[in-house]
This record gives sequence, structure tokens and C-alpha cells, in this order.
Amino acid sequence: MKKIPLPDLVNRLGQGAVAKALGVSAPAISKALGAGREIYVTEHGDGTFTAEELRPFPSQAARSQAA
Repeated sequence: MKKIPLPDLVNRLGQGAVAKALGVSAPAISKALGAGREIYVTEHGDGTFTAEELRPFPSQAARSQAA
């Protein structure tokens, strides 16, 4: 298994292919990229893909915005 940042995977496979692999629409991938979301895609040994987003815990996000 290997975790790949979403932008890197889109550069490698193309937006449509990544969307299909993750079971989402191409516009959803475009929106995530445009928003700069920190999404990592795991490429599994069987050829499937899963994605996860890293986000700060809500109280930490509020604290960093207040600073």
C-alpha cells in the first residue's frame, strides 16, 4: 500500500480516472483540488483505491483561526 497526495495522483492518472477509481464525480475531484484540501489516496495491492482527508480537530481549527 502506498499513500499518494491527490494532486500527484491526478497528475499521474488524470482527473476522470481518479474520480472513477474513488467512485466520485470528476467535478468533486476538481473542487477538492481547487480548495486545497489535504487528501491522500491509498493504492492497494489489488488495484483498488481509497482516500482520506487530513483535517485539524474542530477545536484546534478554531484556535488557529483566532490567532
